[in-house]
Amino acid sequence: MSDNKLLDLSVEFAISVINLADNIKTPKSSYLIDQFARAGTSVGANIHEAQYAHSKADFIAKLEIALKEASETTYWLKLLLDTGRISQEDYKTTDKLCGNIRRLLIASCKTAKAKSK
Repeated sequence: MSDNKLLDLSVEFAISVINLADNIKTPKSSYLIDQFARAGTSVGANIHEAQYAHSKADFIAKLEIALKEASETTYWLKLLLDTGRISQEDYKTTDKLCGNIRRLLIASCKTAKAKSK
């Protein structure tokens, strides 16, 4: 566990997304599962990439991309639930984790923007 809660949560979230996607048994919706997995794992990838940003603006941009990807993940997650591909329990667990990450990303973006002025 690192000293950066956002980094830790992003890894936990990516693992959750991967495990959830791997356990969906409906092959006709592979496009839906792929989109969900790509968006969900992209959140953490962008958060990790932000740690090595070239500038404060680059750092903020990476976090904002992660925030957009988290929002997209929520969309795919809701579709998976509404089409009966995942359980309510899996939805709630994954959506809660995604919501926690979104809140941290929003706060981090606001802080970084305030410090860059």
